[in-house]
Amino acid sequence: MEPLQRQSAEELKELPFEQALEKLENLVARMETGRLPLEELMTDFEAGTLLVKLCREKLDSLERKIELLTRDDGGQGQWTDFEADVPSPVRNAPSPSETEGTPF
Repeated sequence: MEPLQRQSAEELKELPFEQALEKLENLVARMETGRLPLEELMTDFEAGTLLVKLCREKLDSLERKIELLTRDDGGQGQWTDFEADVPSPVRNAPSPSETEGTPF
């Protein structure tokens, strides 16, 4: 299996989710061969860790956009800008059915 092209963190951040995920899958497959020198294995592990983080950030960002779109009170729905690093205020909140009948 040939070595993957090395890219900077900034270049990786610009990748679409699908390409980042494909790179991650290729890294995992390469590492699973058991034929890499330790130094190369560690380099691939570090790159994989970065790719996992980037993929997670992209998914979290899209999840937040979907939350904003679907919480438009039944209107037509519009995309809303948001701060990607600000956690969703409704994530892990109880569903409306769980709070019905509570005195709060």
